[in-house]
Amino acid sequence: MPISTILINVRDVRRSVDFYVSHLGAGVIGEVTDTGADLDFVTATIRLARVTDPEQSTWIPDDLQRGFRHVGFKVDAVDPMVAELDGAGVEFHLRPIDATGGVRIAFFFDPDGTLLELVQGDLDYHDVHDEDGVARERGLGIPSRPRFDHVAVTAADATAIDDRYRPLGFRLIGSIHQTGDPRGFEIDYLKGGDTVLEVFTFTAPTTARAPQTTAPGFAAVMLESHPQSSPSIPAPGTPIGAGSGGRALYADPDGLVFAVTP
Repeated sequence: MPISTILINVRDVRRSVDFYVSHLGAGVIGEVTDTGADLDFVTATIRLARVTDPEQSTWIPDDLQRGFRHVGFKVDAVDPMVAELDGAGVEFHLRPIDATGGVRIAFFFDPDGTLLELVQGDLDYHDVHDEDGVARERGLGIPSRPRFDHVAVTAADATAIDDRYRPLGFRLIGSIHQTGDPRGFEIDYLKGGDTVLEVFTFTAPTTARAPQTTAPGFAAVMLESHPQSSPSIPAPGTPIGAGSGGRALYADPDGLVFAVTP
């Protein structure tokens, strides 16, 4: 699967582990320390890394800001989980709605401001580009516990981001048209293995965000290289330093930060 790990910077590792275990059913992998922890979400892991002197995050919950938008999890039922999150005082960005494409969704924040989505049901795509890919997605079934599904990103150009990640094994499987949105909102779904890049594009102007690797919240997505990809060029991007574990980080032209495993 091309998305293997989501790297999230946190102020307090144990607080964040408790959040993800209690509210999202994460499985703890190995030892939890004051500096980091790894969590299992069936199709991918989340790596929590403590930031001791965090910079102020410039991320805003506005889909017109290019780069990372949210982390999505498939669940069997949204509303019972929302009731439990409400009882714990978790901050919501969007309460449960029946969304375009026949799914039920809700958005909330983790303790360090990472936006998370719950998704109930399989998408009914307006345009199907890869029937086999859609069938494989639906074949995953209803999760017994929250399962990592996707990382969402706003891009300047859907065709460009498709070309960018295709060498790493991603394939466009379907599209959703948000016809009621005056911003000209379109969503494309690029599937790699059992994981997805959910790509937002707009006809309205979008804004850039410089990559941040030491701010609280989402830091990077780790991608597994594809057999056909070049071993020397993980994907089109600019080197921006090292992340958790010393792995080289890159920023793509839309500002999404990623690393690539060999």
